[in-house]
Amino acid sequence: MNKIISIEEAVSKVKDGMTVMVGGFLGCGSPIKLLDALAESGVKDLTLICNDTSFPDKTVGKLIVNKQFKKVIVSHIGTNPETGRQMNAGETEVELVPQGTLAERVRCGGFGLGGVLTPTGIGTEAENEKQRIKVDGQIYLLETPLKADVALIGGSKVDKMGNVIYNATTRNFNPLMAMAAETVIVEAEEVVEIGDLDPNCVATPFTFVNYIVGGDK
Repeated sequence: MNKIISIEEAVSKVKDGMTVMVGGFLGCGSPIKLLDALAESGVKDLTLICNDTSFPDKTVGKLIVNKQFKKVIVSHIGTNPETGRQMNAGETEVELVPQGTLAERVRCGGFGLGGVLTPTGIGTEAENEKQRIKVDGQIYLLETPLKADVALIGGSKVDKMGNVIYNATTRNFNPLMAMAAETVIVEAEEVVEIGDLDPNCVATPFTFVNYIVGGDK
């Protein structure tokens, strides 16, 4: 199966109302070209799961400015004032999740787990409406799994089967999100032949990747 498709084909797979996971940390490791094309596509009513909402002029921040999300689930929004404005105005629902908890919820989604127990957030607004569970005398919050219809991730080197290597900190949320979505599209900086990658360096195996775009480097 040829997994390499055009950016236009990739964007067409994101439909109104879908839940979309986007890898990256303030844009580092995010699929920049895919997100630029998505910002121009007009798709709307999306739910975003991402570490943050970047900046107003970069990556997912452009979609925030366009009001293409009805809800965002992120660990912080401080670098994008427009997200805070929309939240305060009631234009976009914002669910703030502690960063480690966000990663674990995505991991649970990918691993088929029913949730994760954490003491993080007890006594704060993060506890609202969450179930408390006592284990060995310690109180924990039950944090439920996160899954998505589509994950858009960024890879440094990707072979034509879809095995992905990430350069340094671009790895961040990408491998977790590649396991927690029905459809996974990786934007590659460089596409190489099968067998060119050191298998010891592959962080996302081809079995998780449905489509590849990019590779212009």
